[in-house]
Amino acid sequence: MLISIFFSVAIYEVLTSELDRVERMQRLRIERQLPQFYDLFPIPNLQPKHLFIDPELVVETKNRLFLILGLINFSILAISTAAGYLLAGKTLRPIANMVKDQNRFISDASHELRTPLTSLKTEIEVNLRDKNLKPDQLKKILLSNLEEVNHLQYLSDNLIKFTQYQKNTDLNISKNLSLLSIFDESIKMIAKLAKYKNIVIKNNITNLKIDGNKDSLVELFVIFLDNAIKYSPDKTAITLTSKKTAQQISVSIADQGIGIEESDILNIFDRFYRVNKSRNKDRVTGYGLGLSIAKQIVEKYNGNISVKSKINSGTTFTINFPAEQPV
Repeated sequence: MLISIFFSVAIYEVLTSELDRVERMQRLRIERQLPQFYDLFPIPNLQPKHLFIDPELVVETKNRLFLILGLINFSILAISTAAGYLLAGKTLRPIANMVKDQNRFISDASHELRTPLTSLKTEIEVNLRDKNLKPDQLKKILLSNLEEVNHLQYLSDNLIKFTQYQKNTDLNISKNLSLLSIFDESIKMIAKLAKYKNIVIKNNITNLKIDGNKDSLVELFVIFLDNAIKYSPDKTAITLTSKKTAQQISVSIADQGIGIEESDILNIFDRFYRVNKSRNKDRVTGYGLGLSIAKQIVEKYNGNISVKSKINSGTTFTINFPAEQPV
């Protein structure tokens, strides 16, 4: 803005001095030629001032020039202020959102950690007051404490995973990984849980080649498989399918579980979100971080997740990856 004002002052000084110079030059020229003019055209009562530029016109021109330059500077100030406000807002908005998200993350994590810690603390305090504890009772208490510690470890591990995938770090992409091999490894990791509930996993994944990071893909599919098993009744089936086009690779995981309300589908990928009504009936344990981590992983691949669900009939998650990933 200061540069604009300096330029305007310079322009004003140059133009006004030029006007004064033109006025002086005309006055001198007329004064030199006036005697010859009188000899040729003797006009009575002709005064030299009638032939000069009107001084009032010069002053008016200067004032108009000053006004125009002032308006130009005011316009520049207004435009630069508006542009600065918009650009600053655009630049600072991601930072503000990040700070807001971090504060929410700390608040949510603190809340989730407080519950098992409170339970563990209360149980220990109550039993410390009992001076007649028997060895078998002590063993039960220790097992209960160990269970709470395992829950805390599970939560802290998931929090670490979530923050790792949330960072703007690139995955180490490998070309032409076997999608079938990745799913075979994922299925092995949840095989005991599926066997415990007598759930059959129908693996119809074809041996497609996919670009990606093997560990992150295994973790991604384990999350969806674990989710499908937890929210499915005993003696049901989970069906896995895959499809490839020129643009993308799609993987679908369909269960025969309790389903998800349409109003909840938009929120299931939010951190610490859990569906209360349907899922609490089955007493499914968890902290609502799995699908949030899955979403972070898929976004690392510039992919997307679609959900189709029907209450008491099942849910199908479809993960879409770009056909090629930059290495």
